[in-house]
Amino acid sequence: MSALIIFGLLVLLMLTGMPISISLGLTVLTFLFTMTDVPIASVALKLFTGIEKFEIMAIPFFILAGNFLTHGGVARRMINFATAMVGHWHGGLGLAGVMACALFAAVSGSSPATVVAIGSILLPAMIKQGFPDRFGAGVITTSGALGILIPPSIVMVMYSVATNTSVGQLFMAGVIPGLMLAGFLGFTTWWRARKNNYPRMPRASFMERWKAFRESVWGLLLIVVVIGGIYTGIFTPTEAAAMSAVYAFLVAVFVYKDMNLRQIPKILLDSANMSAMLLYIITNAVLFSFLMTSEQIPQTMAEWMVGQGMGPILFLLMVNVLLLLAGNV
Repeated sequence: MSALIIFGLLVLLMLTGMPISISLGLTVLTFLFTMTDVPIASVALKLFTGIEKFEIMAIPFFILAGNFLTHGGVARRMINFATAMVGHWHGGLGLAGVMACALFAAVSGSSPATVVAIGSILLPAMIKQGFPDRFGAGVITTSGALGILIPPSIVMVMYSVATNTSVGQLFMAGVIPGLMLAGFLGFTTWWRARKNNYPRMPRASFMERWKAFRESVWGLLLIVVVIGGIYTGIFTPTEAAAMSAVYAFLVAVFVYKDMNLRQIPKILLDSANMSAMLLYIITNAVLFSFLMTSEQIPQTMAEWMVGQGMGPILFLLMVNVLLLLAGNV
C-alpha cells in the first residue's frame, strides 16, 4: 500500500507539469509528515550525508569544461573534422553531426551542452544545404543523447551518487553501448539520406583532412586525457573533471583564442547556476531513496520478482518500459 501511495502521488504531481525534482521532494515530505513517524533529524542527517560526497564535485567541473568548450571554438573545429572525414557519404552533414556529437560528448559529459554546441552550428548549415528541418533537428537531438552514455557523463555521476555505485565502473560500462548507439544513429542517418537522396559534401582531400585534424587535435586530446587518465588510474573521475575544466580553459583562451578573459565571469555564473539545479535534483533523489529504503519497498519488489520467476532480461525490459513512461510524463 505504501508503494502505491508513494508512486501514485509522484505520478500525480508530475502530471500537473511540476518539475521532477520538486515532485520527488514534495512526495517525500508529504508522505513522511503525514503517514510515518520518522524523526526529522534523521531525514536531515540523511540529506546531508547523501550529498556530502567527493564524487559530486565532478558535476560542476564537467559543466564548466563543457561551457568552455562550447564557447571556445572546440565544437566548430570538431564539426569541421567530422565533415572532412564522413561528409562525402550519403547525408554528409547529418553523419558529421552524429560523429561530432559523439566526440563532443566524450569531452563535455553533457547532453544539453552537446546539443547546443553542435546544433547551433550544424543545424543551420544542414537546412541551408537542403536537409529537411525535422530531419536535421532529429539527428542533432538524438545524437546529443550520446552525452549520457559516452564517458565522462554527468548523468552517470548523478546516478552513482544516488545509488552508491562506482563512477569509474559506470564510465567503463558506458563505452561500448555509447559507441554502438553512435553506430546505429550513423547507419540510420545514412540509410534515410540515401533513401531520400539528401545532399552530401564533396570528398575531402588528404591535406584537407589533415588540416581539420590539426585544428581539432587540442579538443580531441581532451578525450585521451580524461578517459585515459581514469582508466590508467592516474586520477579519479572527480580529479579528471577538474583536469578537463582547466584544460578546456587553457585551450579556449590561450590556444584557440576564441574566448577572452572578459567572458569568463559569465561562463562561471552559468556553470554555477546549472550545477545548483543538478544538485537540487540529486538532493531530492537522495530523499526519495531514503523514503524507499525506510518503507522497505525495494525488498518487497525484489521478493515479488523472485516469486514471479522473473529473469534479468525481463526485469531490464520492465525497467525500460517504466523509463519510457516516466520520460513521457
